[in-house]
Amino acid sequence: MAPQRRQLGRRCEGERQALGTVPLRLQSVIGFIAATYAQTTAALAEGLSGFTHLFNAMRPLAAREPGPAAAALECSRAWFGMIVDGVHVDPVMLRLALRGSAHAMLVSDAMPPAGGSRPAFLLHGRNIIARGEPCVDETGTLAGTALTMAGAINNCVRLLGMPLTSALRYASFESAAFLGLANRLGRLAPGYQADMVAFEPGRIRIVGTWLAGTWQGSLESTTISS
Repeated sequence: MAPQRRQLGRRCEGERQALGTVPLRLQSVIGFIAATYAQTTAALAEGLSGFTHLFNAMRPLAAREPGPAAAALECSRAWFGMIVDGVHVDPVMLRLALRGSAHAMLVSDAMPPAGGSRPAFLLHGRNIIARGEPCVDETGTLAGTALTMAGAINNCVRLLGMPLTSALRYASFESAAFLGLANRLGRLAPGYQADMVAFEPGRIRIVGTWLAGTWQGSLESTTISS
């Protein structure tokens, strides 16, 4: 059975008590949290394993109260998601995060425009529109992205200056490792499930995919120029 995720945040009462009752193979992550550094390190000691799109809607990293981000980046047993669209988190902060001990994973935080043709949609009664890759409401508040995983990989190379091979690892192997599936997903190696993507490396334009070794056909995809 594949592990599942449970997110603990501001609205979850008794987060520390909840961590003590998390069953085996259920990954606990926190997001949208105002926890202190001490509270977060205590949660990590009690089984917390991940952080939802680090820095977003979290207590900020500060000199006198480092907050959850600092606790995350010190812990070699933790994983964190990062939205690489250049807006949700400044590239400088992401480059700083990648120097820490935690394991990074690419997440898209994608909303309907990422896979559709319409830039606008409703979210909990609010009108949301995609402005490039970020999505915002009528007040300019961020509300997800129109970012695809191909776009996130491209942005890692373009905005963070990392090798394409590292960006691909953050999009595949690290996510599989977080879910406890690194023994069969996330690598091209004997004994692994042959889920593969063919793309044009210069523009990260998806050409086609294989699922469990079976060709799924060519794809029409948005070209993302670097």
